[in-house]
Amino acid sequence: MAWNEPGGGKDPWGGGNNKSGSPPDLDAALKDIGEKFGKIFGGGGSGSGGGIGAGAIVGILLILSVVWALLGFYQIDAKEKALVLRLGKFHEIVGDGLHWNPPVVDIVTRVRVTEERQYQTRGQMLTQDENIVELPLTVHYNIKSVKDFVLNVKAPEYSLRHATDSALRHVVGSSGLDEVVSTGREQLSIDVETRLQSYLDSYGTGINVVKVNILEAKPPSAVKAAYDDVIKAREDRERVINEAQAYANGIVPEARGRAKRVLEEAKGYQARVVADAEGEAERFEKLFHEYQKAPEVTRQRLYLDTMQSVMENSSKILVDVKGGNNMLYLPLDKIMQQQASSPGRSSGSSQMRSLSSADINLITEAVIDRIRNQSSNSQRRESR
Repeated sequence: MAWNEPGGGKDPWGGGNNKSGSPPDLDAALKDIGEKFGKIFGGGGSGSGGGIGAGAIVGILLILSVVWALLGFYQIDAKEKALVLRLGKFHEIVGDGLHWNPPVVDIVTRVRVTEERQYQTRGQMLTQDENIVELPLTVHYNIKSVKDFVLNVKAPEYSLRHATDSALRHVVGSSGLDEVVSTGREQLSIDVETRLQSYLDSYGTGINVVKVNILEAKPPSAVKAAYDDVIKAREDRERVINEAQAYANGIVPEARGRAKRVLEEAKGYQARVVADAEGEAERFEKLFHEYQKAPEVTRQRLYLDTMQSVMENSSKILVDVKGGNNMLYLPLDKIMQQQASSPGRSSGSSQMRSLSSADINLITEAVIDRIRNQSSNSQRRESR
């Protein structure tokens, strides 16, 4: 049964059963606690209710001191650093781990230094060639100096926004539209990052810019169609240049190869002609020595060799019979053509076409022998 119910137990505030049901008296409770602490620390109450004694005050102060000391402990995460101000003046910067600083006397400000933060902005600005471009970007940054970040600037991230807009407009205003939108976007990010970091360092914000990403630079919607045509024309130009370069890469090596081949053939022809000339000169010298030894034999041999070289590919035969008055002419090519054109002599023509040079020589010798026999017979008849 509860103490405050009818017939309940003892009042925990030490006042016995509270018949009236009214709340306990706080002054009486404090007085009771003070008397207990007074007994503990050697003091006592005034008996009839004079107030809290000195021992009670000391006990209360002791409890408050313990609570105050416990409130001074705090834990710093591995990603954080803490700046400590003692009586409003910079005292120290502490790292991760368990630390204690006296409350009220020291003010501890925690800062996440390794966390990479982002700031995004978008705006329209004027380029160097007086074109309007819409440029969104994202700034990745962290804290490199806790002291500067907390103490030097009242609102460092607000200063970051203004510095970003200033650096971006300065770099874009010094560049052309093509560099901003297409070809020079990477260099534009580097230039904005460098200028932004110089601004933040001059302000003493303690912010370190990790990277600046330009997401998508594009012209305003009013001129987007015309700019798309310009981009398409630029792509066509690059395509034609690449095709021409590929064609040149295929033609030039081939032309160089042909030129080298012609040069090598000329060198080979030169070497062959020189070698032939040297061989002919050497042969002539040897022939001259042989001619000096036997002029008549050598002259006859030269004549026969020359006639053989001239007549070996001829299809006509001239027969000069010694002692005769007529020269016999045998046109073998005409004879073969006549036999080939004859319809009833197809087999003979095929056989004639199949005759070799050896067969023709045999026929020629037989004809010459027959002519010689006829000539000798006619001479005998005349002598009789």
